[in-house]
Amino acid sequence: MKIYVNAEKTPLARDPMIYGHFIEHFHRQIYGGVYDPGNPLSDEAGLRQDVLKAMRDIRVPVLRWPGGCFVSAYHWKNGVGKERIPHYDKAWRVEDPNTFGTDEYVDLCRKIGCEPYICTNAGTGTAEEMSDWVEYCNLDHEGQYARQRIAGGHPEPYGVKYWSIGNENYGYWEIGAKAAQEWGRLTAEAAKMMRRTDPSVQLSAAALTDPVWNMNLLQNCGQYLKWISIHDYWDPIHETNDAADYEACMVYTKDIGKSVRKVRGLLEALGLEKQISIAYDEWNLRQWYHPNIMELYQGLTKEEYLKPRDDNDINSSYTMADAVFTACFLNMCNRNCDIVRMANFSPIVNTRGCIFTYPEGIVLRSTYYVFYLYVNYLGDLIPDSWTKEQPSALLRGADGQEEELELLDVLVTAFTEGPGYAIAAVNKDPEKEQKLELHFDAAGPVHIYSLCGDSKDAYNDVEHTGASIEEWSPGSFSYGMRVTLKPHSVNIIQIGR
Repeated sequence: MKIYVNAEKTPLARDPMIYGHFIEHFHRQIYGGVYDPGNPLSDEAGLRQDVLKAMRDIRVPVLRWPGGCFVSAYHWKNGVGKERIPHYDKAWRVEDPNTFGTDEYVDLCRKIGCEPYICTNAGTGTAEEMSDWVEYCNLDHEGQYARQRIAGGHPEPYGVKYWSIGNENYGYWEIGAKAAQEWGRLTAEAAKMMRRTDPSVQLSAAALTDPVWNMNLLQNCGQYLKWISIHDYWDPIHETNDAADYEACMVYTKDIGKSVRKVRGLLEALGLEKQISIAYDEWNLRQWYHPNIMELYQGLTKEEYLKPRDDNDINSSYTMADAVFTACFLNMCNRNCDIVRMANFSPIVNTRGCIFTYPEGIVLRSTYYVFYLYVNYLGDLIPDSWTKEQPSALLRGADGQEEELELLDVLVTAFTEGPGYAIAAVNKDPEKEQKLELHFDAAGPVHIYSLCGDSKDAYNDVEHTGASIEEWSPGSFSYGMRVTLKPHSVNIIQIGR
């Protein structure tokens, strides 16, 4: 395939927050994940230092918390102060001790060096409860909740800038689900109170691609919002854990930007595309595994609904398919960086996360290395580019039908601070190498960083590394230079850096 760059056209500038992450009180994401008091690897606050380092190494820009479905029955006031009140989490049917709350979360964000992004309870919560949370976090000393924060040993305001009103409140599975008209009015009142508490906050609200839902939201609350939140999981396996194979996962990439296209169209139709950006604040290839809890049937025993969640920890489930899909998604966000300015991989630790914890250490899954490559080697500008002679093949999707699929996903980036290019080149082909020809003007040395595995099903586990980054330098750049891309690989080609 040949790729070309239009150096005369002004490039788009992407926001680093598209490389954001998410963490929820589900299974081992918090307790036994990032927060593990008493473990020798944890600091004095109970945060796992090896996890913190791994998160810093991928420069997490923003971390969404505490949910997710968890938040729709979560009352933040029980999770602050010296006396924590445990509560029964009706979303996931477990007791949460509330020992990890707002203060611990902000501490986590500060130690990572990222922006906090708090999702509020718009299920069983109220507009007043949401605005009280803003008061606790952001006011200097005014009000009982700011003074409660100070009394708890945190005299300086946390300055939480990003807030989301609700999580998937359009869904029947969500605690406190809402009708479209009801949602528009609630978000308007919550936004009004939150911004009167701190006018500097930037607000998002739960949405989806349904035009009726979004019209009610935007007509009622659009004037208050800076973001609109959408979620997507492509492999629907929350009840079965029967993961799609490599080829089917590649077919999922065929129209990976469909939701962005639909929401962009609505924002443009309402003249809001300059005011409101898309926060793709939950996304992953595969749904989390939590059977017998979100559908009509509820498991009667913990063996039915709780124990199966341990199967999220099977590291062999997370292969090069997950990595290649993740790279394709991030390429899509970069191409749409004029409207997609935040995205949050779901989650960052355990479950389907890119970091897996066990008592003695961590495993970095294949998806972790995609983020490592993109945040450390890609540029922050997206120039105009196009391709010719795109290879394609018939691949079988999860429905058993064969589909024609383009095999290369290529993104060109440039740098604000200096010359050169960095190209993200994804080869989806399960078995064959592909050639990429670089038809544009550039100069300097070429360095290639390639995430690949010994097979399309390669994975990482404790004392097992099947997917890793290789580096090599093929020499100096020349017009028409040809680069060979290994099968099922994610590659960064740096030129003149």
